[in-house]
Amino acid sequence: MANIKSQKKRILTNAKAAERNRAVRSELKTRVKTATASAGSDDGSSVRLAMSKIDRAVAKGVLHKNTAARKKSRLMQKINAGS
Repeated sequence: MANIKSQKKRILTNAKAAERNRAVRSELKTRVKTATASAGSDDGSSVRLAMSKIDRAVAKGVLHKNTAARKKSRLMQKINAGS
């Protein structure tokens, strides 16, 4: 354990941020999975929601923009292959 007061605070804030990031990533995976599952159907709302969640994760700093672009590209490839 750190002895420096500011480092003790950083450990606490890092833990909070990690928990928030984990929640965002989990939600992201769920949305991508449901969008992939609904690839055959005509409903595009799940795909739009997944894209939105990916963009929000970038805005929050959870994902890098290139990672988000790759995820969106792969999702669209799966959707287009299923149609």
